[in-house]
Amino acid sequence: MILRRCRGRGIHSLRGKLTVANVALLALGIVLATAVSLMGMRYYLLDQVDSELLRMRDSLESTQLTARQIDSLSALAFVREGRTPEAQGPPDADSLFAVVDSEGRPLTLGTFEPTANQRALAAAVGDPRTLTGDADPRDVTVDGSPFRVIGASLSDDSVILVAGSTDALHKGMAKALKLDLFFGLLLLALLAVLTMLSVSRRLRPLEDMVETSSAIAEGDLARRVPSSHHPTLEVEQLRLALNAMLQQVEVAYRTRERSAAQLRRFVADASHELRTPLSAIRGYLQLYDKGMLREPAERKRAWDRMTGEADRMGRLVDELLTLARLDQQPELRFRNVDLSRLVRDAAEDLRAQQPGRPVSVSAEGAVLVRADESGLRQVLGNLMANVRTHTPADVAVALALERTDGVVRVCVADEGPGLAEEDAARIFDRFFRAGGGAGSGLGMAIVQGVVVAHGGGVAVRTSPGAGLTVTVTLPSGLGGG
Repeated sequence: MILRRCRGRGIHSLRGKLTVANVALLALGIVLATAVSLMGMRYYLLDQVDSELLRMRDSLESTQLTARQIDSLSALAFVREGRTPEAQGPPDADSLFAVVDSEGRPLTLGTFEPTANQRALAAAVGDPRTLTGDADPRDVTVDGSPFRVIGASLSDDSVILVAGSTDALHKGMAKALKLDLFFGLLLLALLAVLTMLSVSRRLRPLEDMVETSSAIAEGDLARRVPSSHHPTLEVEQLRLALNAMLQQVEVAYRTRERSAAQLRRFVADASHELRTPLSAIRGYLQLYDKGMLREPAERKRAWDRMTGEADRMGRLVDELLTLARLDQQPELRFRNVDLSRLVRDAAEDLRAQQPGRPVSVSAEGAVLVRADESGLRQVLGNLMANVRTHTPADVAVALALERTDGVVRVCVADEGPGLAEEDAARIFDRFFRAGGGAGSGLGMAIVQGVVVAHGGGVAVRTSPGAGLTVTVTLPSGLGGG
């Protein structure tokens, strides 16, 4: 729909504007070239006519002839015109001449009266004395035909007018103008067609971008702008930038959808986790309110259960607050921490809580890392709690610490029942408990959040019956303070 609207804009589209601009520039160039060529042609041809007239005037003035002495020239003039003295039509010869007095009246030469052409020439000139002083011939019109005329003074103060026709010049310029206009219009039409075709091909990537944007607006987030066969540099750069932006938009949209789904699941799980202890506490309070707890032992058991459920809710709220702080990316208190000591302390705590569990530790010497000590203690504590909760009390556990390739790795491996592949993929999900076991399901999510906040990563390796190995990787950079 958008593409059809763009194609229907006609002259207001980019294609139309580029075509109009090219045609206008070519038209201006043709007009200027035609004007210059016609002016040059006129100047060249007029210069030839003027040169001939000026040579003729110089020749006549140098002879010092009188009007009487040039009687014989009149006959020559009629012969050159191909006319009789009685002819009255317009001149058709290349040149005319007439002898006039100082007032501009044509003179009779012998028995020949001035012809109509000579009278018309004298009338067109007016005062002949102005011609004798002009350095260049003058344009006149004799019976509708253009001439260039010049005057030569004779010895008896009469003036002989000599005119050369420029009709052929004007007709030639008119034909040249028509020819230039014809070919100019043909070139303009050809340029318009070629420009439309070229611009359509060059703008095809832009049309692809419009189509891609329309498809994305309709929900096809995976759509991308295809590459053209002969892309221009600027359009190709725009295509790559747009595809990169669309990739970011798709990733952001997918992330938002996933975050929204996780948030809905998180709220539902948190509500479920809190509802269970609240229901238990509410039930015991109702029993107490109705006087159904008459024996001291019954009241103590109810009190212990309510205290236990309250402690469970408190731990759950604390873990939720921890995750909320990690989601907000808080500033951790980094300092140089001996991770080897923390690993040994975690092992000692596990031995104290479960004396019958075999625990082995491979963390000799000091291994310093730049980290938040309380965060790392929480990570190790949650890993130990995960072992206590999901493995039998007599299952062996191994803790190992090593520094390799600029990173520090802490491995916690147990020989418990392990996890199925689908459960292992969700081990870091919030409120996920494999097989619906004990615990809040937030411990491993907290482990991942704290480690990521330190710039590290967490990986698990497990299979059913093969135990579970959790590997925490931390950067080993040290700093002052």
